[in-house]
Amino acid sequence: MYTYPYSYRQQQPLPTSNILSYAKGDVNGDLIPDQVFLVGEKTPDSPYITNITLVIQDGQTSIFYSVPLKTNMGYQPRLFLGDFTGDGVDNILISMDSGGSGGYGYYYLYSFLNNQAQVLFDYETFDEAYEYEVTYQNQYKVEVLNKTLDLSFMIDLSNRDPEYLSDIYNEDGTLKAPLQGSVSGLNTLYPIDFDGDGVYELFAFQRIIGQYNADGLGLVQTPLTWKGNGFVPFFDNQYVAVLGVGSDT
Repeated sequence: MYTYPYSYRQQQPLPTSNILSYAKGDVNGDLIPDQVFLVGEKTPDSPYITNITLVIQDGQTSIFYSVPLKTNMGYQPRLFLGDFTGDGVDNILISMDSGGSGGYGYYYLYSFLNNQAQVLFDYETFDEAYEYEVTYQNQYKVEVLNKTLDLSFMIDLSNRDPEYLSDIYNEDGTLKAPLQGSVSGLNTLYPIDFDGDGVYELFAFQRIIGQYNADGLGLVQTPLTWKGNGFVPFFDNQYVAVLGVGSDT
């Protein structure tokens, strides 16, 4: 967690950029609802948005605070307010889509307690936090190893299309050649109250990629909870999900 390194530009009234998303709630902790906006510039003939900025109007003083975003371009920028730290004050979750075949998302979670912005979650920091190895193995298996958490998952490929398998495996199920996959950066992030205590957690999804980007093998799912000064895996756990394949039986 760190205080945002730029000074706020106190503004009156709201900037003339397009309002892209709006939410209302107490984000500075004075028990008075504040108004929270995402503003930005629309691109002609395109849903792509540039110069996306977080703007907060203090409900008590009506002063506007502007917080620039490190990544400030994308599709469908949106806001969600909720308490992620357990202090009873709403935090600000910002979500944007990158577009393109990778399906990546850009996500920031801010605290604005006492009108000071602090980044609680940054998608780039999350991407750098865990080291993965994805390794094809004999007998139609793929191991997904989270080296950071020392967790191993095994994906069974035996129900995949025979043509797909024949490119990788010999008839006896052995690999034709060593083959590595990968785990993508953060694709989607959802606010979820897993234990129903009124404090939200984050649920992160990353694609497991096989031979090429469109070759999806599954999803790494990481539930994250706030602990002191950062988000950690909920109950120190992580999951891998695979898509079902139609059966002929």
